[in-house]
Amino acid sequence: MPSRAKRSARELSPLEKTPTGIPGFDEISEGGLPKGRTAIVCGGAGCGKTMFGIEFLVRGALEYDEPGVLMAFEETPEDIARNVASLGFDIQDLANKKKLFLDYISVEPHEIQESGDYDLEGLFIRLQSAVEAVGAKRVMFDTLEALFSGFSNPGILRAEFRRLFRWLKDRGLTTVITAERGEGTLTRHGLEEYVSDCVILLDHRIKDQISARRLRIVKYRGTKHGADEYPFLIDERGMSILPLTSLQLQHTVSNERISSGVPDLDEMLEGKGYFRGSSVLITGTAGSGKTTLAASFVDAACLRGERCLYIDFEESRHQVARNMNSVGIDLDQWSKKGLLAHEAWRPTQFGIEMHLLRIHKLIERVKPQCVVIDPITNLMNGSSDKEVYSMLMRLLDFLKVAGITAVFVSLTSGGDNMEQTTVGISSLTDTWILLRDLELNGERNRCLYVLKSRGMAHSNQLREFVITGQGIRLLSVYIGPGGVLTGSSRVTQESAERAVAIQKQQEIERKQQDAARKRLTIQAQVAALQAELDAVEKEENTLNRDDREREKQDKADRDMLAKSRGSR
Repeated sequence: MPSRAKRSARELSPLEKTPTGIPGFDEISEGGLPKGRTAIVCGGAGCGKTMFGIEFLVRGALEYDEPGVLMAFEETPEDIARNVASLGFDIQDLANKKKLFLDYISVEPHEIQESGDYDLEGLFIRLQSAVEAVGAKRVMFDTLEALFSGFSNPGILRAEFRRLFRWLKDRGLTTVITAERGEGTLTRHGLEEYVSDCVILLDHRIKDQISARRLRIVKYRGTKHGADEYPFLIDERGMSILPLTSLQLQHTVSNERISSGVPDLDEMLEGKGYFRGSSVLITGTAGSGKTTLAASFVDAACLRGERCLYIDFEESRHQVARNMNSVGIDLDQWSKKGLLAHEAWRPTQFGIEMHLLRIHKLIERVKPQCVVIDPITNLMNGSSDKEVYSMLMRLLDFLKVAGITAVFVSLTSGGDNMEQTTVGISSLTDTWILLRDLELNGERNRCLYVLKSRGMAHSNQLREFVITGQGIRLLSVYIGPGGVLTGSSRVTQESAERAVAIQKQQEIERKQQDAARKRLTIQAQVAALQAELDAVEKEENTLNRDDREREKQDKADRDMLAKSRGSR
């Protein structure tokens, strides 16, 4: 008996799924919709129910070679075709190619008589014919309420729902049924969610005058799935759903280093710049040069031939390009070459999750190696710190998994809390560069220092930040007993130090000249004494020679005298 149970367990297979092709949905549902079963997509007016079903059919026909049937009860196929044409879906063309079958059934509530023997045989015959006409694998009903609008008996409703779902399941048709949301229930009748295999709830909400769409898988029999609310976007490419819980800390890292675009800053980072795939946070007060530093990074990346995405929440692309021209950075040339995609929109245009979803779609389209977001603090409008922090954390994870080097610009309010970011993401980033203004003697001057840079030795120096017509330069600041000096105070101090240095040099040269004169005098004295010594030695040598000559002559005279006397 135990062996039979084990054998039966081994023979069980997991639930098969049909991919929808909708970006993001197949990920959170771990494969798509239940294959050969029915899924209900419910929600209020304008939430995107019909869009979900249409895209399910279209992508099935185009990407998975699975023809489909659309049975509409409220709008004609012609109306639906016109509605989805702006999204790039030509369902009429697919119908002409026998990849879709479009059918419209007009249902008048007063024509339906509620009775115990009511059935859907006419619908089944019509649906069977449509399925056979194109060899359909997918079916969509839009919307189900119209079919049962004349019924009020829950018993009949539930029985007919079960019968319809069983008919579809017996034929292995993966089906999407759209349904209007009811009062306090997922659907208007409050019954469909109990007899279907999968229930998907779409929601269109308004918060602080900003619209946001959410999707949630309420029920999914026989499989696990993401149960959170997921933001989704409907644009010219259809639906896109952003998974919130799929990213984990499993990304790979790179040891490659890339330039920050400022040679002096690279020197502060071991002379090599940032790690590729890392995240960089640039914070500072208004006018401290944050955008210029970010644009320098973009310019250097494009110069290396890398694609960049610049997302701006404050200025238009043309305004940023004009401003950067004044410091010798030509961003327009990179846009024309296709290396720079510069996107700009107001942060109040979308909710926080929609911003994240739009950034995801831009990254998927542009496929950049580097991304700049300027500034992230503008996302605070209409969103809480927690929401912004969560959004940026997911964005950072997404960029790290993709190996994209990211630069985030953040505005600080100044004061004593300069080393605190508005949304507290400094702990999430790898490198943190702080720009600040120093006021002294009626001047405000920019300064830069690297608060942290993980994985590398970095300078702890405070450097003066100067924006010139040829880009950014970092100068050494004067730090002495009187504190940090920048600007004209630093120039004055440097001039004073140069004057002192010149005076010291002149004093050294004077002493060197005195020493040289003394050296010459002593050398002259030494030469005179040497000459006198040479004369004495010469005189001594002469006397010694004369003495030897006398002795020799005396010996010769003695020998001659002895010889004359006959002496041997």
